[in-house]
Amino acid sequence: MPSSQFVYLASQSPRRRQLLEQLGVRYELLLADDTEDAEALEVVLPGEAPRAYVQRVTLLKLDAALSRMKHRGLPLAPVLCSDTTVALGKTILGKPDDAKHASQILNQLSGQTHRVLTSVAMGALTKTGAVRKQVQGLSVSQVRFAPLTRTQIQSYVASGEPMGKAGAYAVQGRAAAYIAHISGSYSGIMGLPMFETAQLLREFGFKV
Repeated sequence: MPSSQFVYLASQSPRRRQLLEQLGVRYELLLADDTEDAEALEVVLPGEAPRAYVQRVTLLKLDAALSRMKHRGLPLAPVLCSDTTVALGKTILGKPDDAKHASQILNQLSGQTHRVLTSVAMGALTKTGAVRKQVQGLSVSQVRFAPLTRTQIQSYVASGEPMGKAGAYAVQGRAAAYIAHISGSYSGIMGLPMFETAQLLREFGFKV
């Protein structure tokens, strides 16, 4: 039996909420407030490889969320965090700063195969506030974009969909029209790999 009947989801992403709901697990949101600099956690270290980056950032997010739960005096429950990054070779393509940056990223992805790495982690605290358990999983998928015309890129960027998305696209959105091939986890590309997430949930006693 799980020690709690629900998990905290430390993510603002509606896609991750949707995917977690598919697993039939009850959750409550555990989001950062204005006192936390969530963006600072996503800064890439010099020479950092995509795999090391996404795993490190996910654990930082988990640590921050566990501290958040403790400081707010919330009921104890496992916390679930996830982070997704897009990599073209060794180059990490993060969230675009603006429309021009989004167009640059999509130009880089045009006609190329890139990786989408999504790390997911769960942790729980003891009653004294110490870390009781912490586990992590990783999903790596490959995505190939068809060659994109300048007009296609401009139209997609104008839709606003690329903003706030790693790699400047959403696989479940309009970008699907430009994706020629996927190898790996579709849910992982969306932002929460179902297989790896289910494994972690089982380790905490949830039936999924």
